[in-house]
Amino acid sequence: MINTYEYARELDHQDPLAGYRNEFYVSGNKIYLDGNSLGLLSKRAEQSLLGMIEAWKEHGIDGWTTGERPWFYLSENLGNQVAPIVGADEGEVIVTGSTTVNLHQLTATFYQPNGRRTKILADELNFPSDIYALQSQLKLKGFDPATHLIQVKSNDGHTLNEEHIISAMTDEIALIVLPGILYRSGQILNMELLTKEAHMRGIPIGFDLCHSIGSIPHSLTSWDVDFAFWCHYKHLNGGPGATAGLYVNKKHFGKQPGLAGWFSSNKEKQFDMEHELNAAADSGAYQIGTPNIFSMAPIIGSLSMFNEIGMEKIREKSLKLTGYLMELITTELDGHGFIVRNPLDEERRGGHVFLEHPEAPRICKALKADGVIPDFRAPNGIRLAPVALYNSFEEVWQTVQILKTIMDEEKYKQFENKRGVVA
Repeated sequence: MINTYEYARELDHQDPLAGYRNEFYVSGNKIYLDGNSLGLLSKRAEQSLLGMIEAWKEHGIDGWTTGERPWFYLSENLGNQVAPIVGADEGEVIVTGSTTVNLHQLTATFYQPNGRRTKILADELNFPSDIYALQSQLKLKGFDPATHLIQVKSNDGHTLNEEHIISAMTDEIALIVLPGILYRSGQILNMELLTKEAHMRGIPIGFDLCHSIGSIPHSLTSWDVDFAFWCHYKHLNGGPGATAGLYVNKKHFGKQPGLAGWFSSNKEKQFDMEHELNAAADSGAYQIGTPNIFSMAPIIGSLSMFNEIGMEKIREKSLKLTGYLMELITTELDGHGFIVRNPLDEERRGGHVFLEHPEAPRICKALKADGVIPDFRAPNGIRLAPVALYNSFEEVWQTVQILKTIMDEEKYKQFENKRGVVA
């Protein structure tokens, strides 16, 4: 029986990745299901951060060019380690900036309005910061976002229809920016199809991979995606404020960065201190300022696990975890008013389960009070993200039992039904 403790334990016993849980600082009295917002600290990430502090202590300014991992080349070296995770070739990925700064850079570089092509195509379900960035880039070019930012509508408020997106790829569109996975419902967009359709119409296209990197496999280069950007602090467990990343297809190498900075330079020429930029010949050209070394250091340790295991195995376990969670929700929570809003089809489901309930804010508070860390999304969404590297099937079973007790005993009613300042 799937709803028994013994069944969950057997799934853990059969899990080839179960040992990686010991790599992380997992609290013994909490079940952490918010790894799609901030991943847990691993012992390897801790050691790589401590090692970088030691390098500063030992080498001082010479740490830029000496030691085990010279800082001057760290962004490029880490980029090449991230490349297999997103299906990119050497030189196409750089670890730099933040998600929104990288989107500004890529939009400034690839948004080139000309003639009738002056509009940017996005969607109405994307994370707000992406929309803010696109609106501001339009304003900088003298366009009104109300008329020039086209946002594809959702039929149900949770998912997008790729055919509707393709229909919006008119001869007025100069750039397309979409999420790889929708942050609320966890729907995976067909990036390969959308890229093919965009290119058939002569439109460059890029993707926000914040919720997909480290969660699902990608093949950015073989899909011929023009650019992508992401954070490293969710499924990749790089730590709060971890330096982000971006991808630029090698066919665009040599394209001048829209936002140039000193670290956009060809490294052989950077210290010539010339006032005319000699840009790097690869994705390094799309850096702007000095790398945030300590915000990059934990990524080193975290990446070692991903490249050790491979994304296919991580994805396989992720699907088993979310599938098991949905089965238990269906069998154990029937009649309690929960609606599963993420896609049920494995090919379209990312790394979390999204539940809707009218009492979602207070249910999330009740879960936290009982040792389960969920994620609330206004107005009535609960995201539960069992992460392949550190969550167990036993924890999934326990979570549903705790949630069932909360609902049966109406324990959530002791909490106010509104979100906190941070949610």
